[in-house]
Amino acid sequence: MTQEEQTEQQQLNDLATRIARSTVAVIDTITTRGGFKGEELLTIGQLREQSIQVITLAERLQEV
Repeated sequence: MTQEEQTEQQQLNDLATRIARSTVAVIDTITTRGGFKGEELLTIGQLREQSIQVITLAERLQEV
């Protein structure tokens, strides 16, 4: 992998992490305000869990 590709990969990782953190924050805020219908909760929960997985993976990669 070239230096340019490594830089782009790092930028992508950083962006994905920021998006995932923002997604979790938005979901948590809307949930506390009662902004989701019951039938939406499964999908919202899955999206939140996927975001947490992205954050966890990115943090592990940064440790290496």
